[in-house]
Amino acid sequence: MPATIIDGVAVSRSILAELKAEVDALRSSHGVVPGLVTILVGENPASVSYVTRKIKTALELGFHEVQENCDPDISEADLLALVRRCNEDPSIHGILVQLPLPDHIDEQKVIYAIDPDKDVDGFHPVNVGRLVLGGDEVRFPPCTPAGIQELIIRSGVELNGAEVVVVGRSNIVGKPIANMLLQKNARANATVTVVHTRTRDLAAHCRRADILIVAAGVAGLVKPEWIRPGCCVIDVGVNRVGEKISSRTGKPVAILRGDVDFEAAREIAGSITPVPGGVGPMTITMLMKNTLASCKARL
Repeated sequence: MPATIIDGVAVSRSILAELKAEVDALRSSHGVVPGLVTILVGENPASVSYVTRKIKTALELGFHEVQENCDPDISEADLLALVRRCNEDPSIHGILVQLPLPDHIDEQKVIYAIDPDKDVDGFHPVNVGRLVLGGDEVRFPPCTPAGIQELIIRSGVELNGAEVVVVGRSNIVGKPIANMLLQKNARANATVTVVHTRTRDLAAHCRRADILIVAAGVAGLVKPEWIRPGCCVIDVGVNRVGEKISSRTGKPVAILRGDVDFEAAREIAGSITPVPGGVGPMTITMLMKNTLASCKARL
């Protein structure tokens, strides 16, 4: 029997509806709404597209949204000054600096300049430390890992005591999702193994997994024979493997593939996320959730 498809678009819509109700209630009871500033340096097409979707989602939820478009040659000092102004603005609860930044700007220095209590991406080392400590210390779980956790929970997959294998050790996905799922709480309690492309006998580790989270950035890395029957497979990979002509617009569009052979894996797994349409839609949704949480904390 083919695997159940974990529909990230549907889950995202459900969470956004919940957030909209909370924003409306905040406006009604306190006269405030979450404030999000998105800072974009230059005109990288991928970054412009991503920021545009963030702005659209924030406005649909009723956020106070501020867009700061900066010239690609903005100095590091001027960008840091802009971040400081946002830190001091009480109407702003979340600050997002879209990465990557131009080569003449130190990304780490900019991330470190953001007030940790407005760092809704969860990249500041203070928030990384809070995530590792867990419990009430956590303010802003990184958005993609938070989206993964929601997909697992809302699809009815049992995390308590589960054997989770994370393929990939990035600071953005692999490390944080491992930390989140091993925490002692009702949304975690898993036994987590982190593996990567240098792991000996990667296939053997993957075959042990009740839940397999693949975030290596290598198209088709995980073969169907690596998947335990009935396993929940979360494919975080988004790899461009070519182009095709869109039947809707007649224009070239990217062909995207995950880190898992989807068609073969769905015949073995119990549930699986597609690419696209799985983890991707959740990232912006969780950014909005973090911004709302920041607003509520400041109340």
